[in-house]
Amino acid sequence: MSFRLFWPIIVLLMLVPIAILLWQWRRRRPGVVMPYDHGQTGSGPWLRTLLNSVASLPALLLAVVVLILAGPTRLTEPEVHRKLTNIEFCVDVSGSMMATFGEGNRYDASMQAIDDFLVAREGDAFGLTFFGNEVMHWVPITTDSSAIRYAPPFMRPEVAPPMFGGTEIGKALLACQRRLIETDNGDRMILLVSDGNSFDLLNGSDMEIANQLKENNIVLYAIHIAESEIPDPIINITSYTGGEAFSAGDVEGLNSVFTRIDDMEQAEMERTAADAVDYYRPYALTGLSIIGLGLVCSLGLRYTPW
Repeated sequence: MSFRLFWPIIVLLMLVPIAILLWQWRRRRPGVVMPYDHGQTGSGPWLRTLLNSVASLPALLLAVVVLILAGPTRLTEPEVHRKLTNIEFCVDVSGSMMATFGEGNRYDASMQAIDDFLVAREGDAFGLTFFGNEVMHWVPITTDSSAIRYAPPFMRPEVAPPMFGGTEIGKALLACQRRLIETDNGDRMILLVSDGNSFDLLNGSDMEIANQLKENNIVLYAIHIAESEIPDPIINITSYTGGEAFSAGDVEGLNSVFTRIDDMEQAEMERTAADAVDYYRPYALTGLSIIGLGLVCSLGLRYTPW
């Protein structure tokens, strides 16, 4: 336990109640002779000690007030928190995502798998970006994932604007990178869900993007939701940034891929430093006890000169 006020100042202030206590116990009171008819007066050292003790209560209360004004603090117990991971979902909404996949289409299966992933990674921060030939940031990076769960009906491939009909993965990754750079705390990860090739990753553009992601400590995981082979540029970027590319040919495979990503990116735990918090409770209780005792004693245990 410590105090916000400097110790020399506290000591100087405590000299006042100490001086009052010394004066109370060392002063000599003038004697007053009073006649009593058939009565006995109390005397003796025990009575003097009792009266001095009661008379010392105001000085003790003043000492407690000084300690309260000094700002008592104590350190809290260090807490263990889950280290935050900022995850940006980058979902393809081009026309090919309407292809049959399980009981629905590729888009439906992707959004359902993302919803399950949100449950498994509760405590992390998530953002959602849709892309085709253009990019639309749908949900900012936040720990409140409810907006992502409500998103599927609004950006289905069949209702998306015409400029989302193609696939430009490079543009989408750079847009997601700009969002993740704005985050101050935690790890950074992009989770790409797409089913096609992208012309803007050719002619060395894939490694240029990979270098930028790595410089900004962003890991890319990619899910190729199609029966075809994973495009080489996607494999290059994921491996260079420390992630991995997966192929999901059916719903079960898609769900298992998200589970594998969750296992590979285990949430780290970090211990926070102990914080100094106000600690007035024992001093307040002591002060109230002194006040209560003083009120009780004032009913009869007080010094009078007559």
